[in-house]
Amino acid sequence: MAELAALEDPKARKVNEKHGDDHGVNLGKLRALAKRLKTQQELARRLWETDDTAAKLLATLICRPKAFERDELDAMLRAARTPKVHDWLVNYVVKKNPHAEELRLAWFADSDPVVASAGWALTTERVAKKPEGLDLAELLDVIEAEMKDAPDRLQWAMNSCLAQIGISHAEHCARALDIGERLEVLKDYPTPPNCTSPFAPIWITEMVRRQHDE
Repeated sequence: MAELAALEDPKARKVNEKHGDDHGVNLGKLRALAKRLKTQQELARRLWETDDTAAKLLATLICRPKAFERDELDAMLRAARTPKVHDWLVNYVVKKNPHAEELRLAWFADSDPVVASAGWALTTERVAKKPEGLDLAELLDVIEAEMKDAPDRLQWAMNSCLAQIGISHAEHCARALDIGERLEVLKDYPTPPNCTSPFAPIWITEMVRRQHDE
């Protein structure tokens, strides 16, 4: 904890707080610390229990993802609090855990929009890598009906799923583009130069173009 406190940078904290993340640690330095510590499951659990955002992020990097029980991960997600901790927990831990599919289904239907966003993130992963058994047309129905008015983090996750369906599944591409055009979600999102806009029609078109170029 002392080492994490020493990595605190007020400028980094100011930037992070704009995104809802209450820590000031440079993530490159955090990753370097994780590399040095290597995998330490017990330390990861103790770091998570501190409720300090930087400590929680470090925990996701040094834990053994497959060592967590289903209910433990469910409780961890609900205690994640900040967007970055939530994202890292889903991407670095839950996706590699044997209970990922069970949690995807449970979270997808959760009444808490932040928890539901994790279900959508896991669904997007399946759309891209293991779509067998998913009803993509039904997912598009839900996105079409609910994305426009969804709370921010859930809306972002639904939009990512919409884009992934359009990018990975040619037979649904036209409908995904049409939904994106009509709903206009994230159309005016400020996008830095050389980055692809998260507005689904631009995102889908650009990624499909790259696939064709390859």
